[in-house]
Amino acid sequence: MNQLAVSDFEHLEVALVADGLEFPEGPVVMPDGSIVVCEIKGECLTLVPRLDDRQWGPKELYANVPGGPNGAALGPDGALYICNNGGSFEWQSRGGLTLPGPRPTTWTGGRIERVDPFTREVSELYRSSMAADGSQIELRGPNDLVMDGHGGFWFTDHGTRTDRTADRTGIHYALVDGTSCCEVIFPTNEPNGIGLSPTGDALYWAETHTGRVFSRPILAPGVVDVAGPYGYLLVGLPGFQLLDSLAIDADGRVCVATLIQAGITVVSPANGETVKAVLPAEWGDPMVTNIAFGGVEMRTAYITLSGTGRLIEVKWPVAGLRLAH
Repeated sequence: MNQLAVSDFEHLEVALVADGLEFPEGPVVMPDGSIVVCEIKGECLTLVPRLDDRQWGPKELYANVPGGPNGAALGPDGALYICNNGGSFEWQSRGGLTLPGPRPTTWTGGRIERVDPFTREVSELYRSSMAADGSQIELRGPNDLVMDGHGGFWFTDHGTRTDRTADRTGIHYALVDGTSCCEVIFPTNEPNGIGLSPTGDALYWAETHTGRVFSRPILAPGVVDVAGPYGYLLVGLPGFQLLDSLAIDADGRVCVATLIQAGITVVSPANGETVKAVLPAEWGDPMVTNIAFGGVEMRTAYITLSGTGRLIEVKWPVAGLRLAH
């Protein structure tokens, strides 16, 4: 694997896919090339249809999702599976940007939901998870998920925060049929994005406020090695950089949406070396929250600019990893 350089991300070709979104997150590339994106503040999934290689159709409602649809993924049955944070943010407007604040009194609890591919009916799959001691723990703020191709998925519980408190949460593994949900890794500090290596033998996750990316070897579906209480640190970013959701490229690099010092931080698992892909100034937004790969030869990155409510497409220098299902 060759390390990417800053020069690889100079003169990025960027185009608008959709705007006017209410804090978009969790873009999912559908089989026909259309995009379904979560609107956390809007409490819905929005479809942006692909008309042809160059044109997108007007956005349309895909499904109403009360609470806070935070991340989504296609399952083996063609359904969309959603991390719903239960409306865990009190929304604030600052300098023309929409920003998430502390947990409001209207929070309804975290859960995992399924959207039927035919009726688009939203049903609840899990509200709790089994801890290592056998007790049931309530989900607080499920954030992001990734399917493993074995009938299950990994997801992060980011937790919720008030002005003076924050949840301690973990990383979970659940089956798509609704029969099992277990907390596999605990504790973590505000885990956000999550992904799998190209061979499926390593799990990666990002912690928001620590600016760190961790990994754990996967031994079997839903099973990781012990690796001590905190896992293996892949990288810790310097300065004031917060981490959000992530995607993996075809060579196994971890591409993490980065807040404040905004862009996509590309991390090499082999040595922890990083390079930052910074968007052109006209696409500036401190809330770069997610990335998904698609398009011809998987060379297009779909990136959410949540503060300004935009979904963009970027020609990427390397191919992205094709997800399960």
